[in-house]
Amino acid sequence: MHELEYPFDAEYILKKKKSIRRKLLEERNDFTDKRIAILGGSTTANIKLCLELFLLNQGIRPSFYESEYNMFYEDAMFGNEELDNFHPDIIYICTSNHNIQNYPTVGMSDNAETTHNVSDKKMESADGAMDKVTAEDLLNVEFSRYETMWETLRQKFNCPIIQNNFEMPYFRLMGNRDAWDPSGRVHFLRKMNERFAEYAASHEGFYICDIEYISADYGLKAWSDPFYWHMYKYAVAVPAIPYLSFNVSNIIKSIFGKNKKGLVLDLDNTLWGGVIGDDGVEGIKIGPEESEGQAYWEFQNYLKNLSGLGILLAVNSKNDENVALAGLESSDNVLHPDDFAVIKANWEPKGQNFSEIANTLNLLPESLVFVDDNPAERANVEGFLPGVTAPEMGEAYQYIERLDRGGYFETTLFTADDAKRTEMYKENAKRSAEMSRFTDYSDYLKSLEMKAEIGPFVPLYMPRIAQLTNKSNQFNLTTKRYTEDEIRLAADDPSRITLYGKLADKFGDNGVVSVIIGQIKGDECLIELWLMSCRVLKRGMENAMLDALLTECKKRGIKTVRGIYIPTAKNGMVKDFYGTMGFTFEEESEDGTTTWILQVDGEQKFEPYYIKMIEGENR
Repeated sequence: MHELEYPFDAEYILKKKKSIRRKLLEERNDFTDKRIAILGGSTTANIKLCLELFLLNQGIRPSFYESEYNMFYEDAMFGNEELDNFHPDIIYICTSNHNIQNYPTVGMSDNAETTHNVSDKKMESADGAMDKVTAEDLLNVEFSRYETMWETLRQKFNCPIIQNNFEMPYFRLMGNRDAWDPSGRVHFLRKMNERFAEYAASHEGFYICDIEYISADYGLKAWSDPFYWHMYKYAVAVPAIPYLSFNVSNIIKSIFGKNKKGLVLDLDNTLWGGVIGDDGVEGIKIGPEESEGQAYWEFQNYLKNLSGLGILLAVNSKNDENVALAGLESSDNVLHPDDFAVIKANWEPKGQNFSEIANTLNLLPESLVFVDDNPAERANVEGFLPGVTAPEMGEAYQYIERLDRGGYFETTLFTADDAKRTEMYKENAKRSAEMSRFTDYSDYLKSLEMKAEIGPFVPLYMPRIAQLTNKSNQFNLTTKRYTEDEIRLAADDPSRITLYGKLADKFGDNGVVSVIIGQIKGDECLIELWLMSCRVLKRGMENAMLDALLTECKKRGIKTVRGIYIPTAKNGMVKDFYGTMGFTFEEESEDGTTTWILQVDGEQKFEPYYIKMIEGENR
């Protein structure tokens, strides 16, 4: 819904919350349901309502637990039956600088010998002055309060936690000195934010909502307007609430695998200024020598950095291919043909080209963002492929802002596989070209010289395994989602069988591409998760994974394997998968869920599949 995409009209969203919600629920039925607990240090009612809208727009249907006003700490530390019974999938701690209990006072230092406990120090003398307690002591005590709360919540709920850091104060008692003096609130809050960041860097499943940045981006004076605190106990000005909620929703959708995967880019007046077919390579505007060219040059640098995060880049241009390639090969460009997984330059409708790009990459069209300066072309793609995002880009100097603030690629997890994703898709294109040389598919598979590593979950691959469970939608039989903590628990659970599968061939390493989790109940193994990356479909990896599962079942004396297929809007391709793998159909429920049974006996080997098994180095 365009109304909920950046740049959005915050006033409109606040005014039309109910009608927007109703429309979102009517327009789609393929939501992922999640339970979200909001533990607030201020009033959070409108934050919750706006958060729901953005999550619905991102395909997540939330249900909420909301703490009473400023009861975030009590709910976390002292137990709450309603929260306990809610069993949150994610916890959002919505605090602000209003929730700091002890700020330093003028004249305090932070260079004395300190401890992490000030209970044995005199906090206040008879005349009210601070005594024997340094600013560092207060920092330790304040941080310890939050750290203890996070650890308690992790132990109790074992789910991701999102924590606001702190916005800067809306006044500076010492002016600019506040930034460095140990007594300054600015200095104190920045130190707290550093501590929060250090905790996030060392703890999986903990995420910072960076309101220090968001409030600065919005405008601190407007964000911290004291009227809304005094009147309604909102720590953030009501007009700014959609911006806060939008940022929180981006973290949540990223955790649950709802990020976009790539950008499909126009060329003329998008990657450079001018029309290359008319102006020629020498006539296009790109580079830091002139103001217009610098805007495009900086945009290309931004895209280059995004590709380093594993964001795929593709070209969709109305141009002769040789003309488009000549432009990309120009030395003035930051991006060159090798930076793009696919280049489509022709005179076909852009909606058709976009669809073909998605097919080539074996991705759903809605997982790609279309970037084009021309509103007519954006409308063509959106009309041809409902669900595709084509943001309004504005002027060239606004391109970075529109994509960056849009939150399409919020990074909550970054793996080695992410860093080389573009190379993986280029290797896939080579495999497709190789396949076209063969008339016999078996000969093609043999030519790939495939090698697989299959084994129980190991720590090195757990981040990637968790990422796959949240991103894979098409070849995913149950579409269950797991956090990294839950993956670790499954790996340590003796009643579960866990398997990862890596696949490499002569063109390169695809990384971890398949995951199975089986729950042992008596002499039966229930497959609670089986997924595979679509880029390795029909190469025999599914057969190899089933062989590995059956081998492990035999070791454990398991007699039968039960498989369940739960239909979604995106996994129809595996509706009959169990049947093709030799399972016997058992039953189908009213919602289309089917159950299948396989006896673990006799020779289960699938022949032929042309994969050589290798021992994992990290087993």
